[in-house]
Amino acid sequence: MTPLRAPAAAGRCPRPATAPSPGASRRDGDKADGDATRVARLRQWHRHHRLAFDAAVAVVAFVAILCGAVAGPHGAHGTHLPRFAARELTVTMVVLAALACGALVLRRRLPRTVLAVTGALTIVELVAQSNAPRAPVAGAAVIALFTVASHTDRPTTWRIGALTCVVLTAAAMFFGHRAWYAQENLAIFAWTGMAAAAGDAVRSRRAYVDAIRERAERAERTREEEARRQVAEERLRIARELHDVVAHHIALVSVQAGVASHVMDNRPDQAKQALAHVREASRSALEELRATVGLLRQSDDPKAPTEPAPGLGVLDQLVDGFVRAGLPVALELPSGPQPALPASVDLTAYRVVQEALTNVHKHAGDGARAAVRIVRTEGALTVTVQDDGRGAGAHAAGGSGAAGEGAVPEGGGGHGLIGMRERVQALRGTVVTGPRAAGGFQVRVTLPLGGARTGGTT
Repeated sequence: MTPLRAPAAAGRCPRPATAPSPGASRRDGDKADGDATRVARLRQWHRHHRLAFDAAVAVVAFVAILCGAVAGPHGAHGTHLPRFAARELTVTMVVLAALACGALVLRRRLPRTVLAVTGALTIVELVAQSNAPRAPVAGAAVIALFTVASHTDRPTTWRIGALTCVVLTAAAMFFGHRAWYAQENLAIFAWTGMAAAAGDAVRSRRAYVDAIRERAERAERTREEEARRQVAEERLRIARELHDVVAHHIALVSVQAGVASHVMDNRPDQAKQALAHVREASRSALEELRATVGLLRQSDDPKAPTEPAPGLGVLDQLVDGFVRAGLPVALELPSGPQPALPASVDLTAYRVVQEALTNVHKHAGDGARAAVRIVRTEGALTVTVQDDGRGAGAHAAGGSGAAGEGAVPEGGGGHGLIGMRERVQALRGTVVTGPRAAGGFQVRVTLPLGGARTGGTT
């Protein structure tokens, strides 16, 4: 016997399924978009024409009730298909069906009233047709119960639904021409129960969708408020930076320019030295302004030359500028190598010293001396700026000294102290200003070092 051979097709590898073409995918996407557009238009029409929609529902219900009134439960020869014109359509059936379905037009405006009317008409129809096959007027009550359930809360839905089920089912059992356990009686109970459950489900889904929409709108509002808050904080930070830069250097320029104009005729060498200080202060101001304004550039703007933010590492240059401007400053720094300071603390400490020495130079008067002392502990950095306030300008400025509350230029309100306090409070630090027992004023700032990002130097 020759062995049987397997069919040739059995040994072949199945052909891989081909991916849909781009044209087919595009057509499917266009069809889905078209279906979504039609659904959106239908929902919009339903939202603006609710009364017309309810009238259409009433007409459909009326036709269905009349068809059910004239149709027999079984067809010819015992088939399960309904047989039309098996029953006679009476005037009572038509009137009751018309009244019940006509009430459905107002089912959204008066849901409970419509339910009561349709339920009463159903009971009237059950009593009036007790000896003959009845028309399914209870279908109008089922639609009215669905509307009530979809527009009320769950406890109310179950109370009204249970009452409707019990009343209509009991009326059908007591006044029907068939036995109390007949299929038509149980159908009323089933349909009313399903109407209450379906209406409650629709209401729950509508509430869920509304909650999601409200949550999305609230998140959008919160995001916009957060963006506005960040913009305001950034504007305030830039304003502080510009004030610190401009106030410091312009104060030096003003003082040196006054000295140059005063000694121009008698001591030209000293006037030249003062003008050199003016030029150097102006150059420094321009460089810091360029670095600050560079932060405002967009990502696609040409990059401007910027320098690292100043810190305590260049404090010697700041003090040297005041010394050359005529303000003796004693500087005391921690001895030995120190770990890097957080960048925010480093910049804030530098700006505090800058603002305090600027106020001393402007308001403490001629002959005043200042002392800057920086102490670093394990958890905090303390910056202290003191002056002796021995100049005549100290009394003219109200004895404000370094950074007292009255240390403001004559004829205007200063923002330096406000910016200093805002800087320190942003880092959860403390600022203490007040007169000294030996004369003059002092500024004492404590900045915590925990939880900040490193990046500066001491």
